Amino acid sequence: MGSRWVMTELSIGSRCDVMVSDLSQDGAGIGRCGEAVVFVPGALPQERVLARLVHRGRRHWLSQLDQVLVASPERRRPPCSLASSCGGCSLQHLAPAAQARWKGDHVAQALQRIAAIHHPVAPLMAAPIDLGYRNRAIIPLERRSDGQVRGGYYRRGSHRIVNLNQCPVLDPRIDALVEPIKADLAATDWPIDRDGHNGGGLRHLALRLGRRSGEMQITLISSHDRLPGLGTLARQWTNRWDGVVGVSLNLQPEATNVLMGPQTRLISGRATVRERFADLEFTIASDTFFQVFTEQAERVVPLLLDVLASADRPGLAIDAYCGIGTYSLPLAAAGWQVLGLEINPRSVDLAQRNAKANGLEQRCAFAACDVAGALAEHLPSADLLFIDPPRRGLDQEVVATILSATPRRLVYLSCNPASLARDLKPLVSSGRMELLLVQPIDFFPHTTHVETLVVLRRRP
Repeated sequence: MGSRWVMTELSIGSRCDVMVSDLSQDGAGIGRCGEAVVFVPGALPQERVLARLVHRGRRHWLSQLDQVLVASPERRRPPCSLASSCGGCSLQHLAPAAQARWKGDHVAQALQRIAAIHHPVAPLMAAPIDLGYRNRAIIPLERRSDGQVRGGYYRRGSHRIVNLNQCPVLDPRIDALVEPIKADLAATDWPIDRDGHNGGGLRHLALRLGRRSGEMQITLISSHDRLPGLGTLARQWTNRWDGVVGVSLNLQPEATNVLMGPQTRLISGRATVRERFADLEFTIASDTFFQVFTEQAERVVPLLLDVLASADRPGLAIDAYCGIGTYSLPLAAAGWQVLGLEINPRSVDLAQRNAKANGLEQRCAFAACDVAGALAEHLPSADLLFIDPPRRGLDQEVVATILSATPRRLVYLSCNPASLARDLKPLVSSGRMELLLVQPIDFFPHTTHVETLVVLRRRP
């Protein structure tokens, strides 16, 4: 290949000699073929690869890795045999230390590029284990014409299932359920339609585990409840495995990428699992949010309390997007009066139940509400705002409320560096708030996802 190719000189099927310089948010190598930007899934920084162009985007080409000509010294054999095709993990072929460096750099670059923030980024808080850590799995299902049930994660860049019976990032206790449950589902005549387009039926298998309690919950996600024999099969599952405390059916009739619907029915046993987190007892339902890496999520608590120890005595803390009270309760246990705001009524019910179970109901109040509206009402009287929003980040209404009623401390736990940077930009550039800490934490080893704890304080 010549060294001065431009986009118009390339075509689908062309082979390019690409020097890879970085990774995309999806874990694909980013390099250039002449002046054209090329994304190469499976390639790593510092590598020279031969890539075949497969799709032309507006500003770049997508390609397929044909050959690694010069390998990165940090390339390794993935611990999972399906890593090259399964889209669940995109960085298994990169050494853990290199993953950690990239994640820290990714956070720093997002802050600089999007928000012009050049604050020091603390070294990534690496995970103590990088396999067997996930306490939850939601696995898409399909039935082949021969009746075989396939289940697994989607092939990278597609909607095709990579069939699996074992997944090394799942806790071994729920991993051991995948293959026998698929076999039992294959023995039924239930329809399986994971996209909800062809008559409906089963869509996904959801598994949840309390890492400390060992309790497991099986949930089938279906577009309808016409599943004859489900009660019998559910009772067999709760009797077969000591750790399985319940089986539920979640109904998601909409043809949407929202995995779970609003209605969950208990079929056998009980609808929740117990978990111990930050020396507190929690009850978690199959359709409520809880961080998938229990031990790493727990490490946020001492970080949070250390930051707040330098503040005045505990006052009113608002926990926005509080879920089941994961961080509300540790704050209350440390002496704060906590108001948790959450749109999901089921999560609020469990948060109240968890507060009572830990004797913290006098220090906690929870409201099922639109977070933006409730925050505008309550933030002026708060000393601390803790926010753990969805991946899309904060609504602009929430950012405006923070600017107009700035709390003494703001702690933001983000799962998306890009939306974090976007949200921080007006808070910092306004001069109202000072950035104290940017701490990346690895909640998702072997993926490009990175959690970031950010601490700000109100300027005098």
